[in-house]
Amino acid sequence: MNMLTRGLATGVIALFAASGAMAEAADDNLVINGDIEIVTRTEAPAHLSDTMDEIMSGWLFRGEETRAMEADDFDNPGMIFVEQGEDTWNTAEGTEGKSCADCHGASSEMAGVRPVYPKYVEAAGEVRTLETQVNDCRENRMGAEKWGYTSGEMVNMIALLSSVSRGLPVNVAIDGPAQSTWEKGKEIYYTRFGQLELSCANCHEDNYGNMIRADHLSQGQINGFPTYRLKNNKLNAVQSRFKGCVRDTRAETFKPGSPEFVALELYVGSRGNGLSVEGPVFLLNPFKHAHVNARDKASE
Repeated sequence: MNMLTRGLATGVIALFAASGAMAEAADDNLVINGDIEIVTRTEAPAHLSDTMDEIMSGWLFRGEETRAMEADDFDNPGMIFVEQGEDTWNTAEGTEGKSCADCHGASSEMAGVRPVYPKYVEAAGEVRTLETQVNDCRENRMGAEKWGYTSGEMVNMIALLSSVSRGLPVNVAIDGPAQSTWEKGKEIYYTRFGQLELSCANCHEDNYGNMIRADHLSQGQINGFPTYRLKNNKLNAVQSRFKGCVRDTRAETFKPGSPEFVALELYVGSRGNGLSVEGPVFLLNPFKHAHVNARDKASE
């Protein structure tokens, strides 16, 4: 470790230490639209038993007003993009002149899909995310062009598929043919990246609940993605957030859709097994880290 890296890492450690005591997660219950009950805390899955006893949704680490916005679709800005996704769902495209609805029926028929992704798809011989499956349908069933992995059209569609599964438990399989990819994702989760030499675990396992300046670190659960961020006034894909996190350690990052990020999404998704699907959610500052760079710091 050179002097610059050592100094940066020491500064981050000091920031954690100086930020004060733990700020407890909210003691609150989430019910969306008065009828969709959301599990926001539950016993940790077995594969985390040596790490933590309880897993908690990021919703519990937000302020009261922000939490209230998720409880009503009329107040949740992310639902505007769900409506756009619904329009796309029913629009015929491509050389086959088909819409998503022509094969799958109403979007509500897709309830139960989001909770199990990423998953190993036997026909493809690989672990796939929902984004990959959507593009497979577009290319091979509709004769339409693929969407960009984190494009607006793709994120809107993922938000639609998430919304119809709200309240259902995350249940990402990590055994069988998915295990090797899951192990790779776990390795990435605990690997320190960049000049700041920080891993996902440093923030979301070692320091969740801590206040970093005005930011309340969560466990980094992804059951609420896509997320609407006030910072950029749009829905954000989970792998866009991964990219931002790695970049903020001052490292070269992986690309959304890369094998590395697919593996990481599989692993991180499995850490939330038992929580309810929530997406899309509204976050003022999701996944904010101690390694905010000077540019972001100056703009606050």
